[in-house]
Amino acid sequence: MWLTILFSLLLIVTCGHIKALESGQLAPGGVVTEGSAGSTAISLATVAPAYGCKCHVVIPDDVAIEKSQILEALGATVERVRPVSITHKDHYVNVARRRALEANEFASKHGKYIGMDADGLVPANGHISEEEKQNSVFSSNCKGGFFADQFENLANFRAHYEGTGPEIWEQTSGDLHAFVAAAGTGGTLAGVSRSLQEKSPNIKCFLIDPPGSGLFNKITRGVMYTREEAEGRRLKNPFDTITEGIGINRYLLKNDGLFVGSSSAMNCVGAVRVAQSIGPGHTIVTILCDSGMRHLSKFYDSQYLSQHGLTPTATGLEFLGIS
Repeated sequence: MWLTILFSLLLIVTCGHIKALESGQLAPGGVVTEGSAGSTAISLATVAPAYGCKCHVVIPDDVAIEKSQILEALGATVERVRPVSITHKDHYVNVARRRALEANEFASKHGKYIGMDADGLVPANGHISEEEKQNSVFSSNCKGGFFADQFENLANFRAHYEGTGPEIWEQTSGDLHAFVAAAGTGGTLAGVSRSLQEKSPNIKCFLIDPPGSGLFNKITRGVMYTREEAEGRRLKNPFDTITEGIGINRYLLKNDGLFVGSSSAMNCVGAVRVAQSIGPGHTIVTILCDSGMRHLSKFYDSQYLSQHGLTPTATGLEFLGIS
């Protein structure tokens, strides 16, 4: 399933690149920007050079340093920003969107933007000041920017609807009863769920998310915040990126030889809980979508876990009610 999800993510960004190139929104020499703390950013950084483009990724500054290192090794530029609400102008996704606009403005001022501006006009040549050179995060020959927008880009959903879902159906010969996955953008869960349920409406699909999940609160309460984050009770900084499921990733490594990251650990917790709820004799599918290599400084670091009160105390799966 790791190969499946990786292929689907590469398909997403490849399709997105081709569409952007065909429409003139992106040109060789341009920069693709994205706000991502996970696999999408790595896929973008992998694919962009094949089309002669650069990749600029904006991530929260509390994610594992390994993610920045991987992105930089792939040739991307990485900008780390403080975690804030999605409604804040400096949320990492909003910053990435802004960087694409700035890249277009930069290119238009200096006569390198080959696309058209909002008014459909081709900008004239300009002059690069020393201040602009110092402040710009783009190379002097940047030919504009394109915001990949994974949260709104329908290529995200389509890749899983047309790729991952049918592959799961084929690999299980249609003999499955449930699919469970956590959600970042929701593209995997939405695409796979739609695909599978069109083939068999009896397949149950589940969202697994950690405590404090905005999606869980939206479904159960109609709002994207917890009761603790309501007006007048909001935490000082409720946006820190810490994911639950810490215990099970070490269990998987010790007992199954699976070196997974926090998203995969969440998915496995979800699969076990779904199994407990629907009983034996059912086939449940989830996705192992990230490697533990990206989390060495966090979820595989004893000191980090201790500092955040996350040191696993279970020796097995007692925390899931399994002795």
